[in-house]
Amino acid sequence: MNINAVREQFPILHQEVNGHPLVYLDSAASSQKPRSVIDAMKRYYELDNANVHRGVHTLGSRATDAYEGARAKVAAFLNAETPEQIIFTRGTTTALNLVATGYARAVCKEGDEIVITPMEHHSNLIPWQQAAKATGATLKYIPLQPDGTILLQDAEEVITPNTKVVAMTYVSNVLGVVNPIKEVAEIAHRNGAIMVVDGAQSTPHKKVDVQELGADFYAFSGHKMCGPTGIGALYGKKSMLNNMEPIEYGGEMIDFVDLYESTWKEIPYRFEGGTPIIAGAVGLGAAIDFLESVGMDEIDRHERKLAAYAYDKLSEIDGIEIYGPKSGRVGLITFNLDDVHPHDVATVLDAKGIAIRAGHHCCQPLMRWLNVSATARASFYLYNTEEDIDALVRGLIETKEFFGHAIG
Repeated sequence: MNINAVREQFPILHQEVNGHPLVYLDSAASSQKPRSVIDAMKRYYELDNANVHRGVHTLGSRATDAYEGARAKVAAFLNAETPEQIIFTRGTTTALNLVATGYARAVCKEGDEIVITPMEHHSNLIPWQQAAKATGATLKYIPLQPDGTILLQDAEEVITPNTKVVAMTYVSNVLGVVNPIKEVAEIAHRNGAIMVVDGAQSTPHKKVDVQELGADFYAFSGHKMCGPTGIGALYGKKSMLNNMEPIEYGGEMIDFVDLYESTWKEIPYRFEGGTPIIAGAVGLGAAIDFLESVGMDEIDRHERKLAAYAYDKLSEIDGIEIYGPKSGRVGLITFNLDDVHPHDVATVLDAKGIAIRAGHHCCQPLMRWLNVSATARASFYLYNTEEDIDALVRGLIETKEFFGHAIG
């Protein structure tokens, strides 16, 4: 992968922040956008802007073609069986809420179980809490090992014939762990449960095949994979989508409306009420084109190399604690410096033009499991380099010195 050629595609990277060249290490929160995505959305608004599925005029037809073309690109990107299994949403959060409300609340009852892990992002935790409360189901957790990984043996013990839903992140946004989704899905299916996958942190970084994974539902966001904000998608197996009720009602999702009764359109349209996120879908389609032009396997290899390099370099800093396993991690490093609050770390680094994340990362139960209130996180993407990590290391050493904890 020609990293310089890749970086040239991202206009935002070529600037100074606080008098220093920008080093952007917060892609797990939101990635930057290549010129092709920006241009695709600009072109849509300048030439094709109209509502979809409604008008017969030329602009409406162009907009519909672009919108449905993006759906087909997402389906191919995930290796879904058909495009109609792709529902456009505002992002991973909306997609997971749709499953928890539209599916889980309909099938779960008292005595049933919903199984998740303590590493889940709040978007894949709170919806299941609420589903359990609404139905009387029991929320259960697969325990974490000391390094933050899970054991299949524990999954076998926690998932039982009473389990109706297993929901798990493919990649942890804090620990960098890649979970064994395929194997857990097999355990879930063997017990009659479905497998719901939070793909927010996996879809941008590695090749995803929902059929091979055994995912019954798979959710992701566009803004973490070079696409625009406000767009994401939910993949679902046809049999489950066809039996799900919509949770949002209005125009476009209906088939027939009478004064007292209404019927719904076929999938996916029954779940896309109102004017959809048309420009966002166009941008997401362009992002997929861009990522595939680089190559998902190339991106995966590049990020794993950066993660290994970062782990080794940061480990040399006295007084640093890195969370998550050393091997098998994806492109992020979560850490704390002794006696320096992560918000202070992020503030000092920002003064040097280095952007990282600090806080609980929408994973408060995981923070308590780690016995911390917050952490700092540096996350990498296809446009990052070893020089970016070197700048981070220098910044962290200077941060320690600034707070009176110089290396002896």
